This record gives sequence, C-alpha cells and structure tokens, in this order.
Amino acid sequence: MSRNTAGGNLCDIAATIAMAVALALVLGSCTSDAPPPEEAYGDTEREALEALAREARDPGSAVAQARESGKRVIVIGIDGMDWIIARRLMEEGRLRHFKELADAGGFSALLSSMPPQSPVAWSNFITGMDSGGHGIYDFVHRYADSYLPHFSTSDVASAAQRIRVLGIPIRNRVVVPFTDYVLPFQGGQPLNLRKGVAFWEILEAAGIGTTIFRLPANFPPVESATGLSTAMSGLGTPDILGTYGTFSFFTTDPWPGSDDVSGGSVHPVEVVDNVVRASIKGPVNEFLDYDRIADRTGSRVAYDDRKARLDFEVFIDPVHAVAKIVIGGSEAILTEGEFSDWMEIDFEMVPHMVGVNGVVRFYLKSVRPEFELHASPIQINPANQALPITEPPEYGQELVDELRHFYTQGMPEDTKALESAVFGNAEFAAQATLVLEERKRALEYHLQRFDEGLLFFYFSSLDQGTHAMWRCMDPDHPAHIPDEDEAYASFIDELYMQFDQVLARVLEDVDENTTLIILSDHGFAAWYRKVHLNRWLLDEGYLALKPGVRPEDVEWLLGVDWSKTRAYSIGINGLYLNVKGREGQGIVEPGPEADALVDEIAEKLEGVIDPENGQRAVVRAYKSREFYHGPLVETAPDIVVGYGWGYRGSEESAGGAIGSAVLEDNLNKWSGDHCADYMHVPGVLFSNKIIAAEAPALYDLAPTILAEFGIGTMDWMIGAPVF
Repeated sequence: MSRNTAGGNLCDIAATIAMAVALALVLGSCTSDAPPPEEAYGDTEREALEALAREARDPGSAVAQARESGKRVIVIGIDGMDWIIARRLMEEGRLRHFKELADAGGFSALLSSMPPQSPVAWSNFITGMDSGGHGIYDFVHRYADSYLPHFSTSDVASAAQRIRVLGIPIRNRVVVPFTDYVLPFQGGQPLNLRKGVAFWEILEAAGIGTTIFRLPANFPPVESATGLSTAMSGLGTPDILGTYGTFSFFTTDPWPGSDDVSGGSVHPVEVVDNVVRASIKGPVNEFLDYDRIADRTGSRVAYDDRKARLDFEVFIDPVHAVAKIVIGGSEAILTEGEFSDWMEIDFEMVPHMVGVNGVVRFYLKSVRPEFELHASPIQINPANQALPITEPPEYGQELVDELRHFYTQGMPEDTKALESAVFGNAEFAAQATLVLEERKRALEYHLQRFDEGLLFFYFSSLDQGTHAMWRCMDPDHPAHIPDEDEAYASFIDELYMQFDQVLARVLEDVDENTTLIILSDHGFAAWYRKVHLNRWLLDEGYLALKPGVRPEDVEWLLGVDWSKTRAYSIGINGLYLNVKGREGQGIVEPGPEADALVDEIAEKLEGVIDPENGQRAVVRAYKSREFYHGPLVETAPDIVVGYGWGYRGSEESAGGAIGSAVLEDNLNKWSGDHCADYMHVPGVLFSNKIIAAEAPALYDLAPTILAEFGIGTMDWMIGAPVF
C-alpha cells in the first residue's frame, strides 16, 4: 500500500490527525488478542533443523564440504510437460537438446500426486511427503462446519476485533471524524495453508543459499530464517482483487449473459465524440464503514459497489484503427490488435492517505464498428506489494528494476478470456507468448547471477497452453471447431520446441559441479467428458435436496438437506462423508459406519460406465485412510476419485453444484486436463545424472535435492533419492 500526505479539506485534515494520533499511541505497544497463526511444522521438525545446522558447522561433514565446493543444483519446473508427448517429439527429432540430455544423463516418467493437481503435486515436491503430510488435497477444500468451498493453499487471517495498547484492550480501528472512513491498527494477514518443511528451509538451515522463483503452493512465500533464501510466489498468488485472475472487458456490444462471465467482468460503454469514458474496478475498500453508511442512507452498499474504482479515458482516432488510453497519469497508444506495456495504477482508499497499487496491461481488440478493449487482471506490483509475494520484500523491487513489470498472478495465461470468447485462439496465443517471453527474461537474469547453492525456476506456459489448446490438435474432441482450430493444431508441439531452446540456454551454465534437474508435476490427457459427481450422489441416494429445490438451482451446496445427506462432493476429485461431529450437520457415525459407507461408495464409483462408449468413467476410488501417510489424513476427502482417461470431475461439482446429468460432453475451450487417475498422466524427469530409481515420484525429489548437498533424507519424508 502507498501512503501520501493529506491535503487541504476538512476530511483530509481530520484523517491525518486521527492517523497521527493512532500511530503515536500504538507504535511499539500494540498487540493483538487474536490467536497466532498455526505453525507449518512442529517441535520434531524444528529440532531436526537445529541438529542439521550444528552438523553443517563441522568442516568435515558432507554438507559443509558440498557448501565449500560451490556445489550448484539447477531445477527447472515445467508445469504440465507430458511424458508421452515429450517422448514422441524426441523420437521425431524435434526436441534435440532434451534427447541429448536424456542420452547423456537420465530420462524417466515421473509419478504425480493423487489427485494429479498442481497444488497437490508441487506440495509433494516441496515437502517430500504426500497429502497426508502437507494437507493439500485439491485446488478446492471445504469448511467442514459450513460446507462452503475455499481455495486450498492460502487463506486470510481476519484482523483482530480488539488489540491491546499499553496492555489496555481497545477496538482495532479508529473512526475518522466527519467521514465514513475507519483506519485499522492491524490488518488481516494472508496465510500459506501448506504444512510441512519446504526443502529449501532445510538447505538454508545447512547454510546453503537458494532462489525459488514462482514455485506453486508458496503464497505467501516462506519467510527466510537467515536471509539465505530468496523467493517469489507462484501458483496460488492472487491478482489485486484476491482472485486467481479477473479480467475486464469494455465493449459497446455486450452480449446476452455477459453480466455473468466466469473469471471476468464485462462493462458496457459508449463512444461519444470518439471518446470512451469508463472505470476499472479494484479491491473492496475495507477502509469504509459500510454499516455506518447504511445507517446514514437507509440502504446497504452492494458488494460490487464496495470496490474501489479508477476512471480512465480512451481517445479514438477518427480515421485510423488507433486509440490512446489515459489512466492514472499514464498513457498508451495502441493500434487495433496490439497489447500495451504494463501500466502502474493506484486505487485511492482513503483520500490522499492510503492507496493500493497494481499494474495492468490493455489489449485493443477493436476500434470500430464496435469498440472492444480487454484489461488484464490487475497484478500485484512486486515493487509496491499490496500482498506479500517476494521474500525478502526488496527482491520484488530488484526484479522490477532489472526486468520491468511482469505477470505476478499464479496462472497468468488468460484462459478465462478465451473461454468467454473475449479472446480467440490467435489472441490467446499472443498473450501466452508475452507470458513466456517474460519468463525467459527472468530465467536469463537468474542464471547470470547464480553462482552456488540451489536455483529453482518455474514455467507455467506449457500447462496453461495444453489446457486451453488441446482441442486444436484433437479432431475427436467435442469442442473442436475445424475452421477455428486447425490452424493451431501444432501449437502445443511448438511450445515443447520452445522449451527445447530454453534447455539449450540452461545447458550453457551447467558444469561438472552442477546437477541439472528438469521435471514436471504431471502430464496431460484429453478432457472429453464431464463427471457431475454430486449428480451421481443424488441419483444414488447419498445426497438429498430440500423440498422444492431443483438440482439445477443448487450452488455451493446451498439447498442440500443435510439431515438426509450421507455424502457430497467439493473439489475436482474429492468426495466427503457427512460425518457427525466433523461436518456442521453430520449424520454418519464415525468409525465402522463411516468405513463401511466409504467401501460401499468406492465400489459403486468404480462401476460407473459411460453409456456413450462403454468406458469406465472412474478407474479407481482411492480411500484416503489407506492411501495417504501422515498426521493430516483425517482432514482429507474420504474418497479421492481417479477418473478414467478422457474424464474429469466437472467444475460445477467442484464448486458444490449438482448438474443435470451424471455425464456430459465437455464443450469448454479448457479441453485438456490432468485431474484423472495419476497413473494416466505421468510427468517427466530429466537430469544430467543417471536416474537409478525404477519408478520415481514427485515426493522423491526433495530427498534427491538434499542428497546433492550431502544432507540425508528427513524422517518425515516418504520419498528417497533417485540418483
């Protein structure tokens, strides 16, 4: 957040005085009554790190010798690189550098997590454990008391209602006189919900420096205990609205349903005298007292109206397909079909005092006959962070100084704009290229400054590109449109070949004292058919609706009759029992009754046959109590569904909807996926060292990296070194 000196009107002066008094009162003497956030790990892990630190101080220890030798490990994470596709392209001679690396070192399929979802898989990689140890089971978890869904990897700890100043409890806010503004003494804090020790924390305890760039499931980034670790968060990092990415689209031709676009907001505009005037929405302004406003005005402020707004103008050339965008003191001149550079913008929360800073880029889709302008999700500015995305914070300023602004949200490719037809194939490909070029520049910068220790660097492009463009190379896909898609049939293969050139650059920095590891978290499959798991549970009598509630009207499980419901689904692969004492309105007795019900449902699920083709929609229903290891198994879904190749749980069931039928064609642009059974979608493992393990898995990589620095596998890890 940015803070500026207040100006001349009464409200500004009152606000300034109030803030000054508040700061004077609480500076150095303010504590919170809220419980502290839960530790990511406990005494056993802390003692192990302390023991390792003592060992590392012994000059004769293996870890000290590795450190003194200047040992280097480079790990490149290419999200979604598929073992089958990579092997085919190597055989065709189109991945020459990967083939040479495989022949000289090692190449293997790499078993993913179950489910093979990115936050789960990368958490396995980070901790050397499975979900029973780190507690991440899906993109989406549920609050057991309310059944409502939430993102699995991060949350926000609410600000304390009361704090203590000089030991005296007071409300955690000051009201600004003569205004509707309130100023909190302490705000809420984002929390990383992944448990367990990250492998780079272990390296740091041993005195080994690390750089972790864009690794998923690391928002907010793990704090460095010694200053030896540098990190920027990846998948799970929100945009400035707190979402996984919400674009804005300004058009003179809104279409039916455009007021309810998933992942975006559509704004009708008018062109008056060749000028468009509009505003872009920022985060909710939490500095306003909406109860006070409601009391004063007699009506509540709708949620959308609580968002801060920034006005801007677009001046259209009357002859040429050119426009000038003026926003927040910056301007960009674009021709039709052109993306702007990044532009810094500020949302004023308290006049002249508190603002939220972000960066945005525009795409001028059309000037006439209809005006169409796309604005990217507003990114957190690494140099002025609204939420913590780098460790240490000054690393963000360093990156901006060296690289200029860049995408910071966890999934930067705008697949939602493609899904809503705001982007076509060509526009999505162009935007995805911008993302990849930014990442290449960042890799070059980090390679040039990398001398010793560990460098982890992550790419998202192959994952998001394969999700969005699978249909282009697959004429059998229900969403394939020949006239639109055939021109992009080679898009995915060409992405792989771009990464072959990335590898060529990395190999230039690999010497005899460097271990190179390239891996992916999972592979890919077609997504032909959706499975509406909640509909199956309804049809089978495990889930019940309240009288008068239609299945198609259910969202977020609202309308479910919990007094008669024994099982429900939240998340892409998760199925939960409605257990008494665990769920808010549970009816299934824990113990033998629950175990028997899990067995019954699992057996029935594995018998679900698609009447369209006779294939099994579910190849295995994994029982968490038998499959996972570690202290957090009890928080897992009771069953994790392993879908067949070509099948995936529907996005509707993932959010707690029902669906009109158990199975239906997937007509989404999001046409490739990996949330099937993990045996169907192996990732890849390449290295310049021989891979000795017969069936390496993601949780083997943390022990492998530790071993390269002379550190043994930690007791809590279930993996083992692969070399």
